Amino acid sequence: MATDTEHPTDAVEAKGNPLHELHTLGQSVWLDYIRRGILANGELKEMIRSYDLRGITSNPSIFEQAMGDSDDYDDALTALAAKGTQGSAAYEALAVEDIRAACDLFREVYDKAQGADGFVSLEVSPELAHDTAGTLEEARRLWKAVDRPNLMIKVPGTDAGIPAIEQLIADGFNVNVTLLFSVASHEKVMEAYLRGLEKRHAAGQPLERVASVASFFVSRVDSAIDGQLEKIAEKESGKRDRVLALRGKAAIANAKLAYARFREVFSGERWERLRAAGALVQRPLWASTSTKNPDYRDVIYVEELIGRDTVNTMPLATVEAFGDHGVARATVDQDVDGARADLAALAEAGIDLDAVTDQLQREGVDKFTQSFREMIESVGGKLSRVAQSA
Repeated sequence: MATDTEHPTDAVEAKGNPLHELHTLGQSVWLDYIRRGILANGELKEMIRSYDLRGITSNPSIFEQAMGDSDDYDDALTALAAKGTQGSAAYEALAVEDIRAACDLFREVYDKAQGADGFVSLEVSPELAHDTAGTLEEARRLWKAVDRPNLMIKVPGTDAGIPAIEQLIADGFNVNVTLLFSVASHEKVMEAYLRGLEKRHAAGQPLERVASVASFFVSRVDSAIDGQLEKIAEKESGKRDRVLALRGKAAIANAKLAYARFREVFSGERWERLRAAGALVQRPLWASTSTKNPDYRDVIYVEELIGRDTVNTMPLATVEAFGDHGVARATVDQDVDGARADLAALAEAGIDLDAVTDQLQREGVDKFTQSFREMIESVGGKLSRVAQSA
């Protein structure tokens, strides 16, 4: 399978820096964090250089924390209040400004990668997760508002999101498909991406510079399944040790099988026709890669999922931890048979992986929706206070 992203040839630069070494192994590091302060004070610009960052992701939870828990936006809110801007319109104005600024900071990365990296993600409202037409309308509006070629529109990989993803790709938009937890969901997303490319190609439109990632969530799978394993061990004491030994196995095994399927999909005659026309692979993006269980190594969900044509989006603490003591080596395509065996053992122990991943996607949509509503409420409250003090 051909790869799409460029990799540095300067071994001196990469040597000894685990974050830089990731790129030599084919993996891009994206930061899962954004707020106005780091855009304005030069901090993000410096992180791009020192951490070898190649993109940034945002979501309603991140914006809720940024806008609700800081004074970074007070001046902008004062200006919006003076115009009478309210609620979701105010949030969108603030978010678009931040995303546009971040796109400009990553533009050099984007240009050097010839459109294969250097992206900044902005999510459509999670309230549209089950609304195909609404998702398409908002995606197009946000794309026009940001007006940057290295923007990625973030769309949940729900049943309603799949046709929206296909159409957005056919129309030439960059798409970050989020909230994927299962190999089956990942397959549907890859198929939507390929169909979108095929539609675009059939219409005589260029495939170059149309990029997509499939955000496959990791640590949340272990958090959910580890709890189930502990309950099973309590009820079946005779199996206790064997069952508890499976903790921390599900997420990495699940992601490895998703990567194996990715390599199968992006090979063969169908893919080669599209690649010859300039198409890029839809890279798996490992999301939710901070370690939730303190008993596990704090960079386990980075170290065990390194490979070509992948992205790992990390919160700042995980970026710093991997830069300090991470080990960079190709791992995501290693011992895939062992990953299958781990999932088989989990099933034998009574774990229904499909049920878990379906529930996690539903909970993910609900969590982002709640964060979005709380953010709108917080922004509205700040606007009212600013207006009263003016």
